[in-house]
Amino acid sequence: MERDVIATVVLPIALGVIMLGLGLSLQLADFRRVATYPRAVIVGLVAQMLILPAICLGVAHLFALPAELAVGLMLLAASPGGATANLFSHLAKGDVALNITLTAVNSVLSLVTMPLIVGLSMQHFMGTEKAIPLQFDKVLSVVAVIITPVIIGMVIRSKRPDLANRLDKPVRIISAVFLVLVIAAAVLKQRAEIADQFAEVELAALVFNLASMAVGYLLPRAFGVMRKQAVAIGMEIGIHNGTLAITLALTVLESQRMSVPPAIYSLIMFFTAAAFGAWMARRADAPAAESSAAASA
Repeated sequence: MERDVIATVVLPIALGVIMLGLGLSLQLADFRRVATYPRAVIVGLVAQMLILPAICLGVAHLFALPAELAVGLMLLAASPGGATANLFSHLAKGDVALNITLTAVNSVLSLVTMPLIVGLSMQHFMGTEKAIPLQFDKVLSVVAVIITPVIIGMVIRSKRPDLANRLDKPVRIISAVFLVLVIAAAVLKQRAEIADQFAEVELAALVFNLASMAVGYLLPRAFGVMRKQAVAIGMEIGIHNGTLAITLALTVLESQRMSVPPAIYSLIMFFTAAAFGAWMARRADAPAAESSAAASA
C-alpha cells in the first residue's frame, strides 16, 4: 500500500510541482532564442542527446554495472536538465538565458529521446526477453504529468507575470524539498541493500558526473563558444532532472533498483556543481580584478 501511494500519488505530485516551476520560468521567446545562440544550442543539444548517452554507456561497461543499475544510469543520462541547472549557472556567472533555452528544447525533445534511449539500453543490458515493456498508456500518463504543468506555468507567466514572479521562489523551494524527499524515498525503499548498491554505483556515478560537466564545458569551448555560454552548457549537461529519472524508474519501469543511480547521482551533483560553479565564478571575476588593478596603477 505504501509503495502504491508513493508511486501513484506522491511522485506524480512532486514531478508536477517541479515541472510547474520550470513552466513559470519559460516563455515562447525562450524557444525562439534558439536563433540567437545557434552554435551554442546545437553543440549543447549534440552533447546532451548523442555524446552523453555514449559516455554513460562506456562508464556502465567500464565499471561492469549490473544490468538494472546500468539502465538506471542510462535513464539519468537521457533526462534533461532543469531549474537546478539554471540556478547553478547563475551562481557560476553563466548564460542563464541559454540555460533556459536548452532546458526548454531538451524537455520537448526528451519526450522522444528518453523512451528510445531507455528502450535500447534495456535491450542492450537486459536482453530483449528480459526487458520491462514501456506500456504506452503509462508513457502517456507520464508525458501528461510533465507537459501539463509546464503549459500551465507558461500560461501563468504569459497572462499574469506578476503572479508568476511571486510563485517562482516558493515553487523552487518546494521543488527542492520534493527532490530531497523523492531521493530519500528511493533510498529508504531499498535500505536493506542500499549499502551494497551504493558501493556498486557511487564511483560510476561520480565519473559520469565529472565527465558530463567536462564535456559540457570543454566541447563548446573547442567549437569557439564563449566561456559564459560554455559554463551554462556545462551545468545543463552535468545537472540532470533526478526527480524525473527516479519517477520513471519507480512508476513506468517499476524498478526500485533502477532508481538508485539517479538518486546517488543527484546527491553527488550538488557538490561537484558547487565546486565547478565556484571555480568558474572566480575565473570570471579574475579579469575584472586585474583590469581594476591595472587602472589603479
